[in-house]
Amino acid sequence: MSILIYLEPSGEGLKRSSYEAITAARSISGGAPIAGIIFNATEAQIVTAGAYGLASCQNVNGPEWQSFQNSAVAAAVSEAAAALNATTVLISATSTGKDIAPRVAIRLQAGLLPDCVELHGTSTALEAVRPVYAGKASIRVKTHTTVTVATLRPNVFTAREDAAANTSVTSFSPATDSSLRSATVTGINKNEGTLDVSEADIIVSGGRGLKGPENFHLVESLARSLGAAVGASRAVVDAGWRPHNEQVGQTGKTVSPTMYIACGISGAVQHLAGMSTSKIIVAINKDKEAPIFKVADYGIIGDVIEVLPRLTQKISSVTGRS
Repeated sequence: MSILIYLEPSGEGLKRSSYEAITAARSISGGAPIAGIIFNATEAQIVTAGAYGLASCQNVNGPEWQSFQNSAVAAAVSEAAAALNATTVLISATSTGKDIAPRVAIRLQAGLLPDCVELHGTSTALEAVRPVYAGKASIRVKTHTTVTVATLRPNVFTAREDAAANTSVTSFSPATDSSLRSATVTGINKNEGTLDVSEADIIVSGGRGLKGPENFHLVESLARSLGAAVGASRAVVDAGWRPHNEQVGQTGKTVSPTMYIACGISGAVQHLAGMSTSKIIVAINKDKEAPIFKVADYGIIGDVIEVLPRLTQKISSVTGRS
């Protein structure tokens, strides 16, 4: 019996959500070994995984794995889980994780627990808590299958290092069928130099209260002063003011940063579903009856066009960022 974690690389290390998954696995392992699977990993990436408590790592090497192909990756993860006799497979609820988790569950004939914010029990008797009804309630769930696949909401499980860990590395060569590679990734467009809202500690999001795209530089300036990522409401994205990868909400990205600052966002239930688990919520809105104030820890009633420059100036004087 063991726990298998799908690890996502990022630069010289891993995505923070992968470190969070390793930490979460330690809390439910009950002494069961914790293994990871990663594709074309560098030594540095495996070393950082070991620092968070990963006991072993299955490294899948080869040029055919240079580009992400969901069906092939899911097949490889499933094969590794079966080989390790894993009773729990943990996958971060990133865009990649959400893509492969159902495929892994189907291949393993496993129950799927999506978007978990708490894990309880052990790897052989796992229970999880996940939000429902757009974040208005939470339910405790478990599967009745031998194997359980769970996706973990990023920024909810605090990553903690375990200096005592010493990761062993094994090369893994899955027997994937060529038919699983029917789709080919021809290119990846990245927004270089910008933080991903799903990975950021602090997010500054803008809504229709900014009145137009020409005023969104106010959100960007506040984000720079805080070292934060820039987010947006669906209304802003639908209007073409901002790209979809910045959208926070039910039809965008679900985030749980340390601090979420909502600027000119009314707080529709669809938006709250994507950010209500943030640890600290700050709302800036001129409508004192806006629903966003019901979930906010701190609120500023005022026009964002007037508030943001003054707030940015004060924060910049402290952080030294501008």
